[in-house]
Amino acid sequence: MRQVEVAVIGTGWCGGIRAESLAKSALVDKLHICEIKPERLKEVEALTNPASATLDYQDIVSNPNIEVVYISTTPEGSHYPIARDCLKAGKHVLLEKPIALELWEADELITLAKRNRLKFTIGYSQRFNSKIAYAKKSVAEGKLGKVVNVMVSRHLSRNLGAKIANRVKLSPVAMESTHDLDFVFWLLAPAKPVKVYSQGAYGYMKDLNGSYDCMWSTVTMDDGTLVVVGGGWNLPPSYPNYCGTWIEITGTEGALILDDTSRDNWLNTVKDGTQYPMSTMPGEHVDHMFAGQMGPETIHFLESVLLDREPMVAPEHARMVMESYLGADISAETGEPVGLPLSNHSLSKLADMKAAL
Repeated sequence: MRQVEVAVIGTGWCGGIRAESLAKSALVDKLHICEIKPERLKEVEALTNPASATLDYQDIVSNPNIEVVYISTTPEGSHYPIARDCLKAGKHVLLEKPIALELWEADELITLAKRNRLKFTIGYSQRFNSKIAYAKKSVAEGKLGKVVNVMVSRHLSRNLGAKIANRVKLSPVAMESTHDLDFVFWLLAPAKPVKVYSQGAYGYMKDLNGSYDCMWSTVTMDDGTLVVVGGGWNLPPSYPNYCGTWIEITGTEGALILDDTSRDNWLNTVKDGTQYPMSTMPGEHVDHMFAGQMGPETIHFLESVLLDREPMVAPEHARMVMESYLGADISAETGEPVGLPLSNHSLSKLADMKAAL
């Protein structure tokens, strides 16, 4: 198999994980990195020994030798313009969620990728969680019969929640439950969402950025399946970088309960008290291996390009997820269920909400 030149734009937490994973891969001929913070650029440069390191992403865009680009930038408003420029330059792109902040932006990126015959995917790494993969296999094999209900409850520590909420004015359903909407819709395909009703509760995060502490959303699928997804980011500081998820899938012929609360590894030290190692959503490098989802996801996309096969997450699916969490935001604001796809009335309400921020 041939090697390719790849680049990572944005080498913070997630981008740093991807850069390290790519630096270790025999599929990578040369690695290029881009980061707007000089001190972080030097850190990742020391970790990955790239062929080039730059502060300007246009250096990546203008390099004709780079075929594959991973975009892990923040704030999230930077996703669309950088992905657009890379796709216009003929590069295959993995873009962290969300696909965009506006539906028209998502549509343009999807059109560009199709027009240029490029691989384009969104970083929904939970599909590479072995428990989620097992759930997909079980549903596909009919072990549960017809799925009647799926419930997901995901909660993050407030330390991590505050870090995320400080950089962007997006709700917990848009930033966290989006992962769960993605894999649940994947489990239930070809069924599609037709209605969402959501409520949020204020607490710790309200004074920080006006966000809810948690949101619970009920989604009705076109085959009648009921989906309930809860997401929050206000667990107390004693849960540093901790993400806990509980999943229940019930069907006419069985049920599958998945404990992904990450409490199976307990570390207690005099200095830091109790911690849960390897409990973050992306995962982490542990010497010679990667504990979690983002490392395998990074290499999967590279293999998709080299083998000319479709990546795990279609951008059209990511757009459907985006429309669903936007509907949840509208519902939480109005107190009413919202039909999917979004109507012109709902889109108008969404525009009013954004204008009021």
